Amino acid sequence: MATVQAVAKGTLVSPCGNRAAGFGARRRGAVAARMSPCAPAAVQIGRKSLFLGARLTVGPRRTKLVPRNLVASPMQMNLAFAKSTKWWEKGLQPNMREIESAQDLVDSLANAGDRLVVVDFFSPGCGGCRALHPKICQFAEQNPDVLFLQVNYEEHKSMCYSLHVHVLPFFRFYRGAQGRLCSFSCTNATIKKFRDALAKHNPDRCSIGPTRGLEESELLALAANKDLEFTYTKQPEPVPSGDREVIAPGSPRLPPPAKPLVRQGSGERTLVSSGR
Repeated sequence: MATVQAVAKGTLVSPCGNRAAGFGARRRGAVAARMSPCAPAAVQIGRKSLFLGARLTVGPRRTKLVPRNLVASPMQMNLAFAKSTKWWEKGLQPNMREIESAQDLVDSLANAGDRLVVVDFFSPGCGGCRALHPKICQFAEQNPDVLFLQVNYEEHKSMCYSLHVHVLPFFRFYRGAQGRLCSFSCTNATIKKFRDALAKHNPDRCSIGPTRGLEESELLALAANKDLEFTYTKQPEPVPSGDREVIAPGSPRLPPPAKPLVRQGSGERTLVSSGR
């Protein structure tokens, strides 16, 4: 009844106690009631409806329907992130590759023939290795006949211990039957050492004999390492021939020379060859 009298006088009281004077403020009062935090429901009053003598309708606020095409599905929320390239994978040349195991290192050196092979020992957390990597890639591009093998120290730490590699960055040069040519460590400040070794051992040469690769002591150390899946059998040492005759394959075999026979006569010795 009090509400009807207030409406008749041109005054509308909101549920929170706010008063809006005049019928001209009915719309503002309804909006204020909806926006007020203490109003549990919205007052619905039409502009053209005859409110006098009618019941005030109070109902819950209707939620706005969201079209289905605007609802994001879980499949649309999955973002594809590109795999970041590691610094030792940048700038690689066709003649550069990473070693995967001890057997891979041994086989790569054995199959290189007379080709010069540079083994690069590096670590992802080594600042000197990271700073030197672009220079190594540049040398690999300028020398396509040289094979560059990368050994990740963190992934093959046990193998590096067996090969006595304890400082990084570290390089070893191998070639043909000569096996290991040199070993050294260098940085950007001492890159001349790498350049000089490359110029010294890179010229074409012909080596006689099978490719040597790792030294036998290193192969035995790798085989004795229980952390590695690598086996090696020590090669038998050649037995010295002594006074035995060595016959080259394909040469004709000649009969042995005749031994003289000694006959004792009356006070004289006569040499008589066999066959007479």
